[in-house]
Amino acid sequence: MLFNSFQFIFFFPVVIILYFITTPKWRWAWLLAASYYFYMCWKAEYIILIAVSTIIDYIVAINIYKSKFKFIRKILLGISLVLNLGILFAFKYFNFFSQSILDSFNYFNIFYDVDFFDLLLPVGISFYTFQTLSYTIDVYRGKSKPETHLGIFALYVSFWPQLVAGPIERSTHLIPQFHQNHTFDYKRVVDGLRLMLWGFFKKIVIADRLAVYVNQVYNHPGWYDGFTVIFATVFFAFQIYCDFSGYSDIAIGSARIMGYDLMDNFNRPYFSKSIREFWSRWHISLSTWFRDYLYIPLGGNRVVKWRWHYNLFITFLISGLWHGANWTFIVWGGLHGIYLIVELKTNSILEPVRNLNKWYSKFTMVLFTFGLVLFSWIFFRA
Repeated sequence: MLFNSFQFIFFFPVVIILYFITTPKWRWAWLLAASYYFYMCWKAEYIILIAVSTIIDYIVAINIYKSKFKFIRKILLGISLVLNLGILFAFKYFNFFSQSILDSFNYFNIFYDVDFFDLLLPVGISFYTFQTLSYTIDVYRGKSKPETHLGIFALYVSFWPQLVAGPIERSTHLIPQFHQNHTFDYKRVVDGLRLMLWGFFKKIVIADRLAVYVNQVYNHPGWYDGFTVIFATVFFAFQIYCDFSGYSDIAIGSARIMGYDLMDNFNRPYFSKSIREFWSRWHISLSTWFRDYLYIPLGGNRVVKWRWHYNLFITFLISGLWHGANWTFIVWGGLHGIYLIVELKTNSILEPVRNLNKWYSKFTMVLFTFGLVLFSWIFFRA
């Protein structure tokens, strides 16, 4: 089910009304049923994938916490990583990698014959896979205790407001909220509805309207001159921002009405004065996920300089691949990795300009950063 659908118009008020009518002790059950229905409206049988990820990580986390032997804990974590990422790979990336290998082998006249999967990509699989993985990893690291209530853990994995498009929540932030009693709060409800309305405006009025022009140009680039393509790329920058952030606003507003606090996902990213600042403002739940569960484990910036740059580049390459199974996404991620590395090397030159308390210096850095982001969007959209 999409937020901007007729189904949601009926789904949302029913869920909210029955949520506040239901006894607090059993609200988790109502929300879980609503979340599973929300997902099954798209393709009912794929709810099995969410259930499998839920059961795997529920059992694994409890046993990780109970085990006193480090090698057993590592094995259990490995089981979670292999099974969850294996499902994600099979549905989202198998055909892409298989096609890439086939193209490479054909170039050298090497025979390669592997059947492709004829599978529909499950909606939101990248989001809920990362969400449940972060839970297991946090339990392994000792940062959180496992949730023993299977129903509440299942709700954490499938919570309907952020199930298909984020924000990607952390268990330490969201699970405790499911144990709290949320009463009806008029001010909170109004704030949530206002945020949802703003999200719908960004998605339906701005993003979907800009998409008409962008799709026309990018589907037939040979028909148009360079300036038209540039305009389409600028429009796409605002289309994708209003699309992603609009969905996040609707998700955050929906949860807020019921009393749940989801993390902010966008913070005026196009006003950034550097690429580093851009990634602290854009898709925050995803960028912090990659920081905490990939970049830092690789060594982060606590290593020699060449390895630090390597860690940045690899993190952004994988971030690009996360967005879609296509080389254009990998190029987009790689570009941002290169941007950050070059920015680090030229920081001594650019930092004084950023710190000048003059409107023209700030405007110049914002415009320069936006230009870099804009160039990378070409590959993302292509």
